[in-house]
Amino acid sequence: MRGIPVALLGLACAAAAYATPAAAYFTYDPISREMIPYDPSYRQQAYAPQAYRPQARTSYRSTVSYTGEHEPGTVVVSTRERRLYYVLPDGKAVRYAVGVGRQGFQWSGTETITMKRAWPDWRPPTAMLRRRPDLPRYMSGGMSNPLGARALYLGTSEYRIHGSNEPWTMGQAVSSGCIRMTNADVTDLYNRVEVGTKVVVLR
Repeated sequence: MRGIPVALLGLACAAAAYATPAAAYFTYDPISREMIPYDPSYRQQAYAPQAYRPQARTSYRSTVSYTGEHEPGTVVVSTRERRLYYVLPDGKAVRYAVGVGRQGFQWSGTETITMKRAWPDWRPPTAMLRRRPDLPRYMSGGMSNPLGARALYLGTSEYRIHGSNEPWTMGQAVSSGCIRMTNADVTDLYNRVEVGTKVVVLR
């Protein structure tokens, strides 16, 4: 009889501990070291059984030799390689694995970064909503947001270089034309570039 109240108390404490972040509405993000809006669906994903969570590296970043024609400070995306290069001085570049546009959504050209946003909101473009009417019309920034931790807006287009809540898609042709990076890698690139940075997308 004396064990029953203790068990019930334990269950109550566990339930309270699980509910606390939702009540606070914010959670700590170890990538940006910031407090970000709490998303219950992310917690469910994070604590799901291991077999149901695709595993992926948080970063695909490395420094490599670069012999291309673009000057230091330029972002170069090779959709064929599915790699993004941030050109450094002295014949070097920071290389990242990225996700690129799937069949029918590839593009190429030169843009500039016109805006930078941390934990951006997401409003699906009209064309995307026609294809996917089930999508929400608006999603606030957070761990489950498809734009991830950072977004770099390209010219006046609907394309972005952005983070992803699906890091296992890096190196694949899966997007609607945007360039996806892991949250760790897009945060690193975000800290290197400025508004006005040239972005060259090659096919």
